[in-house]
Amino acid sequence: MDDETKRQDEVFAFLSDPASHGGDAVRRIDTHGASVFLAGNTALKVKRAVRFPFLDYSTLQKRKAACEAELAVNRPYAPEIYRRVVAITRNRGGALAIGGAGEPVEWAIEMRRFDETRTLDNMREIDESLADALGRAVAAAHAEAPAVAAAPWIAALETYLDQNLAAFRDMPDLFDPSAVAALDRQSRGSFNRLVPLLAARGKLGRVRRGHGDLHLGNIALIDGRPVLFDAIEFDPLIATGDVLYDLAFLLMDLCERGLTQAANIVFNRYLIESRCVEDLDGLAALPFYLSLRAAIRAKVTAARIERAALHDREAISNAARAYFRFASNTIAPPTPKFIAVGGLSGTGKSRLARGLAPFVAPMPGAVVVRSDVERKMLFGIGETEKLPDAAYTRGVTERVYAAALDKARRVVAAGHSAIVDAVFADPRERAGFAAAARAANTRPRGLFLAADLATRLARVGTRPRDASDADESVARAQERYELGTLDWTRIDASGTPERTLSLAREAL
Repeated sequence: MDDETKRQDEVFAFLSDPASHGGDAVRRIDTHGASVFLAGNTALKVKRAVRFPFLDYSTLQKRKAACEAELAVNRPYAPEIYRRVVAITRNRGGALAIGGAGEPVEWAIEMRRFDETRTLDNMREIDESLADALGRAVAAAHAEAPAVAAAPWIAALETYLDQNLAAFRDMPDLFDPSAVAALDRQSRGSFNRLVPLLAARGKLGRVRRGHGDLHLGNIALIDGRPVLFDAIEFDPLIATGDVLYDLAFLLMDLCERGLTQAANIVFNRYLIESRCVEDLDGLAALPFYLSLRAAIRAKVTAARIERAALHDREAISNAARAYFRFASNTIAPPTPKFIAVGGLSGTGKSRLARGLAPFVAPMPGAVVVRSDVERKMLFGIGETEKLPDAAYTRGVTERVYAAALDKARRVVAAGHSAIVDAVFADPRERAGFAAAARAANTRPRGLFLAADLATRLARVGTRPRDASDADESVARAQERYELGTLDWTRIDASGTPERTLSLAREAL
């Protein structure tokens, strides 16, 4: 045991003593790089005196610098958690103290303690409201993240592939060699095809110094809202990437746990909030990002087996294999679908589109482009703010449909599925959808929902605040619409939303 480790053992014993925290009970949590001491409403995180290929905390000076870096990196994400860097000091009599006047013998990050059972990895379900808030939180964090040069990150991606291959080959009993070879071949093929797109993303400012470790265990529910914490501070390059690569870690984690609806909501909300239409073109890289995130997680999980207790090894092995299967299944996505959901106001178009999207491959489900949201964006107002009648002229509506169809076309051209949610009562609008599908080299699939007037009136009269401005007068006026020849699949939407979803899935 070296001197640094001996000194830390003394500090850790001191921090584990309730007397050091005013008598509060202490809980200690150890990771490979840090020890956290939870007492009362405070958490103290101390970097362990370790050195790995990817981090070096072997000296007191380096640990202090790492604490300061972690505070600087994480405060923008979670100012309510990260308080300060504090010294563990020794006075002339040899006694240790937290933030004392003596000589610093260790450094810690002082944080507000939150309920550690309320990190999102501990939740079996993530409801629509929380998923929506999560998408907003990630988009807001990325909006503040600084843009950086893309070239070093692009080069690093290839090294990640090399490292994954080497790790998987070293464990042939855990990872089938033929499956390893197939994943490596497909991953490198995807990477080589994507390099020009990734470089272009860098020029657009979409490669940023982000969170870097955005899985469910690093997101806490505090005061009812999701808060990102524990971003990577020890290596800016590891924390760097396309914003969609950062997002992909979270989407992969959700999908791998079977939380596909939540993943799709996060995904769609993020794309709306990012207000960057070029992110739709960037979806061409999403399968590679999802696969790489899962492959790295498989490698990291497998590395725990050797140090684990015998009774834990089977569960860890199964988890590593599951991540590997996820990586293999996502690297070569299926052909995307171009879907439109039409119908008069109150037929349940938006609810169907949201419900259908998680079931439309590839992961994490279809991008939903909603005309009501596009109209609000066009006028630069919030989704639930009401527009005047002048915003619903024929000319404005044509612009809204053109924008929605162009976004959907870009999504499908990037290899992802899209659902356009709009009334589509005018034959010209449906013809525009067919033309957009042809431009994306795919077959249009149109669903038109139908329900009687009484059902529609009841629905528009009782729905909560929503992007749609349609009310009972609009619903009544739509009864006079001439739909013309309708070659889309008609869906009876007079029943429950679950019944409508079932009919729509059968039709597709």
